[in-house]
Amino acid sequence: MAWVYLLLAGLLETVWSTSLKHSADKGSVFWLFVTGIAMIASLLALYAAMRNLPLGVAYPIWTGIGSVSAIVVGVFLFKETINISTVIGVLFLIVGMGLISLKAH
Repeated sequence: MAWVYLLLAGLLETVWSTSLKHSADKGSVFWLFVTGIAMIASLLALYAAMRNLPLGVAYPIWTGIGSVSAIVVGVFLFKETINISTVIGVLFLIVGMGLISLKAH
């Protein structure tokens, strides 16, 4: 169940970073409110995951999920461009998260 909480925490990190971008672009208090709620929910899910996963596993994977998904959201929702170094960086992040997760098994 800890891995489910960790995945949820990472996805909620994506929600808050996306809503923060919406708020910054539009000056919207609504999106700032969504950001705050998603941040709290993300941290609570991370807390639940850390009850059964080591810090050295949970935290890097949480930030990795958020980083990779923020890049994907940036490309598809905000029409941001990426280059080959970004793609390679994302691949390194994914491989790194896989290797780090081996520590938990």
